[in-house]
Amino acid sequence: MTPPMRTRLAAEALGTFWLVFGGCGSAIFAAVFLNDDQIQLGIGFVGVALAFGLTVMTMAYAVGHSSGGHFNPAVTLGLAVAKRFPWKDVLPYWVTQVVAGLVAGALLFAIASGNPEFDRIGNMAANGYGESSPGGYSLVSVLLAEIVLTAMFLFIILGATHRKAPVGFAPIAIGLGLTLIHLISIPISNTSVNPARSTAVAFFSGGEAPMQLWAFWVAPLIGAAIAGLSYSLFTGSDNPDEVTGHVKANS
Repeated sequence: MTPPMRTRLAAEALGTFWLVFGGCGSAIFAAVFLNDDQIQLGIGFVGVALAFGLTVMTMAYAVGHSSGGHFNPAVTLGLAVAKRFPWKDVLPYWVTQVVAGLVAGALLFAIASGNPEFDRIGNMAANGYGESSPGGYSLVSVLLAEIVLTAMFLFIILGATHRKAPVGFAPIAIGLGLTLIHLISIPISNTSVNPARSTAVAFFSGGEAPMQLWAFWVAPLIGAAIAGLSYSLFTGSDNPDEVTGHVKANS
């Protein structure tokens, strides 16, 4: 039986909050940390990538049975396009994901501001292109990367949550998939593939982040829609049953 909408939205809020707080928090506080001898003790790109994957995996297990564990407007759209999620529920999920992400972003900013040397510009894990890209990648490069990687993320989700997939392993595949995506693209765009994650910190980052936010809505949504439309073509599998996502699709 599908839980009531208020329960599903509460679960989505908790999961999205944790994704932003844990993933972006690892980038803000722990990616680079120098001790008194200037030795790097931080977790680096690999640690941040793993943190994002772990947030999704842990919350998919924790609340996926309630909401489906989307935590991402692109995932919600991709599942709807693939006929795995009802269109009437897309907007409530999107609003909940964005609001929960902003709450997490505000809390991260409040904590970071406790350090008198903290400069929010360039240090709030915001996504960007051009001069705001960690590696200086152009807008075209960032758009291409975000479209392709979001599409691949949705392919992983659609396959791992298919009714014929091994039961109970979907969150692991999805979490590791998101980790791999970050390993590829942190230097390109600081990795979005999630408009709620990008929105969550853009307005607290200042600089170019708010003005570049559009790209991190457009590209992930295009990638998700491509995957939702083409999954059955690649796999020969068509599951028209409406389900709510990661864990429930395997139950």
